[in-house]
Amino acid sequence: MISFLIFISVFLFMECVTWLTHKYIMHGLMWYFHEDHHQPKYAHPFERNDIFFVIFAIPSIVLFYYGVEGGINYLFFIGLGITTYGFCYFMIHDVLIHQRFKWFKNTKNKYLIGLRKAHKVHHKHLGKEDGECFGMLFVPFKYYKM
Repeated sequence: MISFLIFISVFLFMECVTWLTHKYIMHGLMWYFHEDHHQPKYAHPFERNDIFFVIFAIPSIVLFYYGVEGGINYLFFIGLGITTYGFCYFMIHDVLIHQRFKWFKNTKNKYLIGLRKAHKVHHKHLGKEDGECFGMLFVPFKYYKM
């Protein structure tokens, strides 16, 4: 039971980490890597922005490694929470919203439509300033009603 609580807590906490990272790191210090993501068309299948997948994967890999050493411990479930969030982020952001992979083209789900609308509002700003909607899985309710 405690393992599940660790996993779900880390998963939920990652939305806060994502929001803060997106607003203050991606739209700040590391804008160089994120900037191409805000351009209307991508010239290549990969973007500089993809480096953030690697950056978030490193702690997960380390936590998995130390989380199975001598038997599964709490570090494993922290890594699992981060990895599961990353998978959900990938499915929502890259597959559903940006259609980098054409797996789910049409959806009638209000939650998923709300996520797409909020992200579209985020991308209307091509520069690093004046951004909004920095989260991914939890966005303001007004986007579900539009």
